[in-house]
Amino acid sequence: MTNTPASSPIRTVIVGVGNCASSLIQGVSYCRALGDQAVGVSFPELAGYTPGHVELVAGFDVDSRKVGKTLGEAAFAAPNCTERFHIDLADQTAPVLRGPDLDGVAAHMLANPADRSFRLSDAPALSKEDIVARLRALEAEVMIIFLPVGSQDAVEFYVECALEAGVAVVNGIPVFIASHPVWAEKFRAAGVPILGDDFKAQMGATILHRTLANLAEMRGVEIDRTYQLNVGGNTDFLNMSENARLTNKRESKTEAVQSAMEQRLDDTDIRIGPSDYVPWLNDRKVAYVRLEGRLFGGARTNIEVRLDVEDSPNAAAEALVAIRLARIAKDRGLAGPISEASAFLFKHPPEQIEDTDAHDVVLRFVNDDT
Repeated sequence: MTNTPASSPIRTVIVGVGNCASSLIQGVSYCRALGDQAVGVSFPELAGYTPGHVELVAGFDVDSRKVGKTLGEAAFAAPNCTERFHIDLADQTAPVLRGPDLDGVAAHMLANPADRSFRLSDAPALSKEDIVARLRALEAEVMIIFLPVGSQDAVEFYVECALEAGVAVVNGIPVFIASHPVWAEKFRAAGVPILGDDFKAQMGATILHRTLANLAEMRGVEIDRTYQLNVGGNTDFLNMSENARLTNKRESKTEAVQSAMEQRLDDTDIRIGPSDYVPWLNDRKVAYVRLEGRLFGGARTNIEVRLDVEDSPNAAAEALVAIRLARIAKDRGLAGPISEASAFLFKHPPEQIEDTDAHDVVLRFVNDDT
């Protein structure tokens, strides 16, 4: 174990300065400004680290309205449309640097109106060598990935940069890194921790769906079929309107629910994932969750729930937890997937654990420094 003082800042870089990053940037400044009065903070203190210990030292993006700006400026730049809950971002002066496009930019994202989609920067993209050098010069400790869904090559590119620079990774999207055995071994070999994959929101559709499934199991209800249909109006939903980019997202969300059930459902009896893009919803996500099943004696029952949330703050709350857990893992010299820190926060962790148990596992991980 490395005895690093818990009062030191957690130097963090953001890959993908979209809506989730906007909420994270606002959230860091919000927690610093309000301290104990901040509303809705998950795990206010973890091994001495509070959300205010997160120090954002750089961002990487491809959009002309963000590259070359500060994180504080980029947080509110188009096409970001999330709620502005803390507008004083004067403290967020770290630069947004030009990363490579790779597969982070789907073709249809360039064909939609500018205020809804991407516009590529003319600045030259940094190479892998450039980014590794920047990470080292910044003394970055944690990289959090918020790239668009389906960015397999781009995620792998940044993960390779992090491995070479010795930077811990928090993978917030459904590209399977922490839960993939080949990548897991690469992180172990490099002596670098990783948390992931694909955030569960603070109070989102997945955690609600899992809770209902757990409740049914606990009460002896036989679930026969279920769906979770999600609509939203941010760039994430526009990006996912191309079905080819959805394979891992559907797998991640579906497995998160299947793992909460005593008996797995046939593929034809479960349907989970983004369903449509509704521009006027902006960063609101509306989820429709339905479970059909049988009570004692085969009596029929069904549950239908509608959830309406602001999508990105819902993820940023858990991002602030994951960044601190990644720093704790680095402090202790841990490497590879940090399963104890991932199951509670992510849809597709290295090991699926029931949510109540996963909460206890996180606390044991934080409190056990051996």
